[in-house]
Amino acid sequence: MRLLKTFLISALIALPLSASAQGTNIAFGNVKQDTSGPVEVAADNMTVNQNTGSATLTGNVLVGQGAMRLSANVVNVIYSTDGTEIKELKASGKVTLVSGQDAAEAANATYNVNTGLITLSGNVLLVQGTTAITADKMRVDTKSGTARMEGRVKTVLNVKN
Repeated sequence: MRLLKTFLISALIALPLSASAQGTNIAFGNVKQDTSGPVEVAADNMTVNQNTGSATLTGNVLVGQGAMRLSANVVNVIYSTDGTEIKELKASGKVTLVSGQDAAEAANATYNVNTGLITLSGNVLLVQGTTAITADKMRVDTKSGTARMEGRVKTVLNVKN
């Protein structure tokens, strides 16, 4: 019986774990984000479209708000209808989101500044210390400092004897 238990534990360690479609909730970042703070942006180029109330940043784009940093190849900035505040950021191409010691990579990301919700999609990889988790999508609630991994979640669980 002990040999069977040791074998099963060893098998679980060696195989990636697939979570169900409901998703997995995890902590993200080491602080809650104040979404009312200024959003700082830097890029090689910026194009503003007054007709659509948007701007496009390209080349080494870095967006920062508080302790959170987002980088991407392209970021589209969508302003409110009156043009007084940023409503949403849409990032694409080598997207990286960093908060505290946590970092996530994805193909795309959308940040709703008012709600503080960030949705990363396309080959999402989350790294927290020595733990790595992959998923189809990750939703980050910057106000609560939590995230939810969704769609074919995979990680490796290390079990001590």
